[in-house]
Amino acid sequence: VKMARLLPFQIAVVSTVVFVLCSDFVYCNNGRRVGDVMDTEFSGFSVPLEHSFEVDDVAKFQVRGALVLKAGREPGVSLTQNQLSEEDRAKLKEVAAVDGLYRIRVPRVFLQADRQTERQMEGYLTAFVRACAMVESHLSDVITLHSDVSGYLIGVSIVTLPGACRGTEVEDEVDLEVFNTTLSILAPVNAPGPETALFLERMEQETEKKGKNPQEQKSFFAKYWYLILGGAIFLMVSNSAQPPAGGGREQS
Repeated sequence: VKMARLLPFQIAVVSTVVFVLCSDFVYCNNGRRVGDVMDTEFSGFSVPLEHSFEVDDVAKFQVRGALVLKAGREPGVSLTQNQLSEEDRAKLKEVAAVDGLYRIRVPRVFLQADRQTERQMEGYLTAFVRACAMVESHLSDVITLHSDVSGYLIGVSIVTLPGACRGTEVEDEVDLEVFNTTLSILAPVNAPGPETALFLERMEQETEKKGKNPQEQKSFFAKYWYLILGGAIFLMVSNSAQPPAGGGREQS
């Protein structure tokens, strides 16, 4: 009988505790979904990096890795990648033999993890290189993410190192397993403006220099007085040497 009385009491206590915990959880999340909190605040936000290489040149993208976006005002992105399977290595060499293309794509997103809710994904950005260059570079490539001034992804590019296809033989097991990728972010920079302030500063310096040097402040007459005086004397001497008009005539 005692146990029967305690059982409803225990159930009531447990229910109350669960209700309080759930209420606190909803309040702390401020209406956000659990997945959003985990992605943006704890594990970061990641978007897939996909690639495609087909003999028939029809794109069939599959996951190559993930771009992990970090929180903060400045874009911070790291890259995690999978190894190529034996089947993918063989297919990549087949595509390279027929001079096919190797493609990558990423979704259009903000490069800041804490800004993903501002704009939904609007398709993908795609880039490609020749598959033979990908093979002969031993999966060594440079992927550049291009963003606008707000940090929104507007373009992607890929190049291989080296970039030319020379027909070099490559071993599958040794050189085509692990990607050697350099990831960079290219954001627009402000164009240099006119150097108005520098020009004004130089003008002020020239004015101060002239003010300190009294020779620069002399007038035209003060600078060339000796020339003016010499010219005046020369005119006076020339006029006195000339005979007066009608003066040399004799009377009979």
